[in-house]
Order: sequence, then C-alpha cells, then structure tokens
Amino acid sequence: MKIALVTGANSGMGLAATIELAKRGMHVVMLCRDPRKGKVGWISAKEQSGSNEITLMHCDLGSLESIRAFAEKFKEKFDRLDVLLNNAGVVSLKRELTKDGFESQLGINHLGHFLLTNLLLEELKNAESGRIVVVSSGAHKWGSMSFQDPYFEKNYNAAKGYGRSKLANILFATALSKRLEGTNVTVNSVHPRAVATNLGVNRKTDFGRLITRALKPFFLTAAEGAKTAIYLATDPEIKDVTGKYFYKMKEAPVSVAARDELLAERLWSWSEEQVGLKNKEQETII
Repeated sequence: MKIALVTGANSGMGLAATIELAKRGMHVVMLCRDPRKGKVGWISAKEQSGSNEITLMHCDLGSLESIRAFAEKFKEKFDRLDVLLNNAGVVSLKRELTKDGFESQLGINHLGHFLLTNLLLEELKNAESGRIVVVSSGAHKWGSMSFQDPYFEKNYNAAKGYGRSKLANILFATALSKRLEGTNVTVNSVHPRAVATNLGVNRKTDFGRLITRALKPFFLTAAEGAKTAIYLATDPEIKDVTGKYFYKMKEAPVSVAARDELLAERLWSWSEEQVGLKNKEQETII
C-alpha cells in the first residue's frame, strides 16, 4: 500500500486530496496544526472515503522544532513515503511572525515545507517512485524575492508577501528537482486555480471567515481545485516528469523570476541557513 502525506489536511484542498488519495487505496497521513480541527477533518475523511487507512499527525509548519519532532515521529511509524503533497498555506493580512521569527507567509508556505521535505527525502527515495507536489499559485507572477528584506520588515504588503511565498514554492521545486536527478523521486509545482478554502482566514482568531463564505460561490470547490495535485501525485503517464509547473493538468508557463535558476539556487542556500540545514544536515539533500 502506498503512503501519502498531505499538509494542511483538515480542510479545503488538503481534506479533498486526503479523501481522494484514500479512495485510491493509499494510506494517507494527515498533517494538521490544530489537534481539534485535525480530529474533525480525520473523522470526515474516513467517512467520505470509506477508508480506515488514514492517520492523523500533528505538526505546526510555523515552528522548526515542531517540524523536526514530526519528522522523527513519522520515521518511527513509516519507512517510506510515496507521495508528499505540500498543500498547507496561509495569507496574512497583517504582518505576523512564526515562532522562529519568520514572516508567516514565507515562513509557513515556503520555509516550513522546505525543512519538512528535506527531512523526509530518504523516505521518499525508499519508495518505488516518490512524488513531491508543491502547491503554488498564479500569484507567483507578481512575486519577487528580496534577500535584503525577505520578511518585509519595511512596508509590509499582504499580496506581495503571498506572491513572494508562491514564487519561492516554484523556485524550491526547480532547485530540488535538479538535486534529485538520477533518483526515483520527482517534484512538480501546481497552480490549483481559485479555490474556496480557508486561505486568508486568520489561524488564531478566525478573522476573514465571513468574507471567505461570501466569496465561496465564485470559486471552485476544494475537490475541483485538488484535481491537478492528485494528477501529479498519481498519474502513471507523468511518473518521470519533474521540475515543471502545472495548471489544469497541463504544463504551464511561469514568470521570468520563476525561471531564474540562479535565483533558485540562491533561495535554496538562503533557506538552508534559515532553517538550520546548512552544515549539520547538508548530506540529507545530496
């Protein structure tokens, strides 16, 4: 039985992907930050999929300590990982910081997944055909990287911050695909289109939920939004495709910045430093 790990799995696209992957016979690990909401999502996933092969595990992608602890617990339970779906994401209307002092959008959407993915690379390599799917967005097109002020200490702008984090997602997938050349692991990024999820709802206060509900009729359902991610995670026709960006189940063009391989390498090196992988765990990514 294949094993899949879905981040941000208790609602929205994460929950929809969990249900679909479970229906396809995979054992799905739901990575959730909030234990209560995670339990509700876990019960819903089991009911809607008809599968008991779903495990709930807790992890806060806004905490490097929590990510490391989760990775150790995962390794104790599983010796391989067939699919890693990096789905979790936040939109912060006001500038907020993670537990490690990172601006929350870049910290959670990119750096949290960067560390998680690197810590689980050996398990992905142990699979017959490991697949990493990174949920990005068309918002990457207005994103730009700044290593002088990566966390918007000056002139914070929510849209620019989100765009930066989504650009980082694609650059990360590009750089990782090159590091995984010659292995059995592929990595691709995806734009799920405009999906009705909890993205933009404050993780602590639930601020923004009424706005999200009002806009819901104008967006795709979570299940519709998850289709391309599921395609990348499961379709045999693309098992050797890597380092690409997909939209509506087809390869799609990206911005000039997202095609910049030097920028991807610089972001990789910077990200290693930020999450503490630069020296101690550098052998993990080779």
